[in-house]
Amino acid sequence: MRRSSTFASVLPVAVLLACAEADGGAVGSTAVPAPAPVFVERASEAGLDFLHRNGAVGDYNYPELLVGGGALLDIDDDGLLDVYLVQSGPVPGAPEAAASAVNRPGNRLYRNLGDGSFEDVTAAAGVGGSGYGAGATAADYDRDGLVDLYVTNVGPNRLYRNLGDSTLEDVTERAGVGDPAWSSSSVFFDYDGDLDLDLFVANYVVWSADRERPCLGPNGLRNYCNPAEYPPAPDTLYRNDGGGRFTEVSEAAGLRSAAGPGLGVVAADLDGDDLVDLYVANDQAVNHLWLNQGDGTFREDALARGAALNELGQPEAGMGIAVADPDGDGDLDLFLTHLSGETNTFYRNDGGGFFQDVTAEARLGGVSQPYTGFGTSWFDYDGDGVLDLFVANGKVTPGDTAAFDYREPNQLLRGLRSGGYEDVSTRAGVGLELLEVSRGAAFGDLDNDGDVDILLVNNEGPARLFRNDVGNARSWLVVDLCGGGVFDRAAIGARVTVEAAGRSWTREVRAGYSFAVGNDPRVHFGLGDAHQVDRMVVRWPDGTVTERTDVEVDRILRLLAPGGRAPAEGVCRDAE
Repeated sequence: MRRSSTFASVLPVAVLLACAEADGGAVGSTAVPAPAPVFVERASEAGLDFLHRNGAVGDYNYPELLVGGGALLDIDDDGLLDVYLVQSGPVPGAPEAAASAVNRPGNRLYRNLGDGSFEDVTAAAGVGGSGYGAGATAADYDRDGLVDLYVTNVGPNRLYRNLGDSTLEDVTERAGVGDPAWSSSSVFFDYDGDLDLDLFVANYVVWSADRERPCLGPNGLRNYCNPAEYPPAPDTLYRNDGGGRFTEVSEAAGLRSAAGPGLGVVAADLDGDDLVDLYVANDQAVNHLWLNQGDGTFREDALARGAALNELGQPEAGMGIAVADPDGDGDLDLFLTHLSGETNTFYRNDGGGFFQDVTAEARLGGVSQPYTGFGTSWFDYDGDGVLDLFVANGKVTPGDTAAFDYREPNQLLRGLRSGGYEDVSTRAGVGLELLEVSRGAAFGDLDNDGDVDILLVNNEGPARLFRNDVGNARSWLVVDLCGGGVFDRAAIGARVTVEAAGRSWTREVRAGYSFAVGNDPRVHFGLGDAHQVDRMVVRWPDGTVTERTDVEVDRILRLLAPGGRAPAEGVCRDAE
């Protein structure tokens, strides 16, 4: 198969360095010791030998440019996060696709062995897949205590049900969730309050190989077309009817009243009415904020609520989304990644679901303008109790030269207690030396040491595992909620609030968010110098509240839902 030189080769592996200084500190002119590594790249030595292929053969088929995703999930409920990575090429309908399909590497599932290494169990598990993969998410959709897997494709998606014996069964047709569009991101959530997880699928554009036509890049050479060249594909909502079956209710729920080229999605209560809403990042189009009306329908209200456009009134190229409460005021804010020449955007929530673009105030504009961001998340990498940001970058246009180099460095942005952010990517002159075409980034504690690691998925390149080596130097707490059959395994939608040393933090349980990935559903708290949690409150998805005091720090705390049943085997049997 002919290979295109579109995506340049990968530079040698390097270490991501950053320094955990106090807010307002600066690096002086006198000699100081080199900072310790924050994230160390360990994929190869851990046995994660996945190499993504986009199927490019020089024909500039549009899907080649935007794919690269996967999921963190505990497939065997042993308390360790396993890794699922989605393969793409060959491109559907391309001239060489049929001949190359037999050599397609396939998706890969790696079991976490608990000693820092992973074992490829794809064949035994039966989740190799056969589509042109875009992303994945995982959740216990049938409330049997086992995490299931949903894979988005350019073409029909796939749902794999966990059978509990280290195998999964393709139940797509039986469940009725095989969306045939070009799907990008997906998320499981309970929109109708019946405690079953429903499924939302963000779709991108209407594409087929015969729609492609020659397009030119800024350098005047043949390049990928702009998304505006293709009609936007409407998103899809599947209602969980129980019994392993879903009904497609997009039209009835009002979600077909607007369509956009969706890439990122989050499901969260954004207006504080205890109903789960949807926010979709659209590429070079207005974003969508679907407010849950509580009667089975949604109303799109992004423009009126300040979340459709940036502060200049312009649509941007929405890719990934982070959602959290970085300012600790009790509501959820949004952070979106965008195309180079734009900026990534921070939308601050006023508490009632109205948003203001505060990108400049948070000092997040200039640092992002040179890059094209995809996967992202708010997380506390250094355990100081302030949420930080990571952004996976990779170009979608080659620039003004003939080099066709899409590689970019990724970014680590340290949150300050003042509300701003500082770019620590290049601290001490080392920075993010890996230049790759990064797309999906999944976040979770893969070694259960109390800090958040990063699984990075590259387009036409190797997967990366950035192990966090500094975040557990301070106090921490990880809360693992067990649904016990009352809710799904992770109790998605629950809210956990922790109070310690005069500070308070709130996290919502969610697995799928950002761009094309599934994340660790357990909630992580960096507690700074606190030696004890004074109070912890869990608001379960049905509104039931559990309160605990005097919780020890530096531990993974498992809580069984009120009225829930612990399984005979698995981590939940240790729930407290």
